[in-house]
Amino acid sequence: MNLDRPTDRRAFLSAGSAALTGLTLPDLLQAESHSAASSQSNRSVILLWMRGGPSQHETWDPKPDAPVEYRGAFGATNTSVPGIQIVDMMPQCASIQHKWSIIRSLHHKNAGHSAGDQIVFTGYDPGPDPTINVHPSCGSIVSEQLGHTRKELPAYVMVPRQVPGTDSAYLGPAHKPFETIADPATKGSFNLQNFTLSEQISNSRFQDRKGLLREFDQLKGKLDSSGQMDSLNTFQQRAYDILQSDNARNAFDIDSEDSTTRERYGFVEKYDPMDPTRCSASAFNQRFLLARRLIEAGVRLVTVDCRWWDTHIEGIDSMKNGFLPRWDQAYSALIDDLDHRGLLESTMVLAWGEFGRTPKVNGSNGRDHYPFVFIAAITGGAIKGGRAVGSSDAKGAYPKDNPITPQDVLATLYDHLGIDTDRHYIDHFGRPIKALPFGRKLTELM
Repeated sequence: MNLDRPTDRRAFLSAGSAALTGLTLPDLLQAESHSAASSQSNRSVILLWMRGGPSQHETWDPKPDAPVEYRGAFGATNTSVPGIQIVDMMPQCASIQHKWSIIRSLHHKNAGHSAGDQIVFTGYDPGPDPTINVHPSCGSIVSEQLGHTRKELPAYVMVPRQVPGTDSAYLGPAHKPFETIADPATKGSFNLQNFTLSEQISNSRFQDRKGLLREFDQLKGKLDSSGQMDSLNTFQQRAYDILQSDNARNAFDIDSEDSTTRERYGFVEKYDPMDPTRCSASAFNQRFLLARRLIEAGVRLVTVDCRWWDTHIEGIDSMKNGFLPRWDQAYSALIDDLDHRGLLESTMVLAWGEFGRTPKVNGSNGRDHYPFVFIAAITGGAIKGGRAVGSSDAKGAYPKDNPITPQDVLATLYDHLGIDTDRHYIDHFGRPIKALPFGRKLTELM
């Protein structure tokens, strides 16, 4: 390599791409170049991940006629669709019920958080360690089959970082989600670390070619001694090119949104994403807005961490003062925003968690893990708003009619995107494994 040549200088700089970009970005690019299916479809998915397990009674399947120990502290309100009621703490969502639909008869059999994560994200039961993906997440399947819509952006993004169930398993690290790491829910400017330069090469020196050349010598010595020079390849060069891409930077630049839009989604000044002594609501509002920006820019699947709906202790209070008002504002803003921008026809929005909550309120004014019936909200694409499919019994304990599995929901998501669920992949033991073991498209939503 001749560092006097501009092309070699660029290639040399790309050797430090592990420092310049997110750890998986070059791998993502490499896999996308090998993708068996290069789709030009503009369809996409926003997955709002309500980790912890939202209570069906306190969200979209209230039981106002049940005994108080089952129905809880909240009432039910009519929505814009006659015959459909949701909890009375979400009036903005109720006012646009005609734009989104509810699934009320989801069920599986595992009450562990991480085990439920695996079932819902992959369609398969967990392995011995439920925090580790034995099978790839739906986002990884999408990344492998469809690749990116625009070379400047990854196919699969996690806001802000991975949670159990979202990994790529035997599809390899190339199909892990691109993690923003930076969190738009926090105060101050949103600075994406994956698209900023490392401490060895500052932003100011990046604009200063002379300063950058001085950094070459320092970085070259470090890379030569560590053997990283041998890892140069064209995909790292492409990762460096993404670093310079205005399209990529603009997609993640949530600070450029006008104040009216940001206020519509909502701000939360202070939050604790996981209080060990009491469940507290995460300030996910601005994460929803970032997801819309990414989808609009061309990302295929964005998963938004909306944790932590694990409402064992004083759960009623956590829902009243935290989760429900924030969700009401952010979710209604997202659906309206997508609709007004003409994106709802191509963008499926799926909101769910790994299970529901016990039908009976516990002694700590909360509800415990319960996989035997739970709920989801879904809209976009071929999904028609204003529907409630499936039902639970009078106490919200078990499906009453049309029991629906997580695999059915994944089959519906995959159908929206054009994913081949019968495609087989070779796992770590050399066995052929289907993208989805079973499941039917939920035509009753369409």
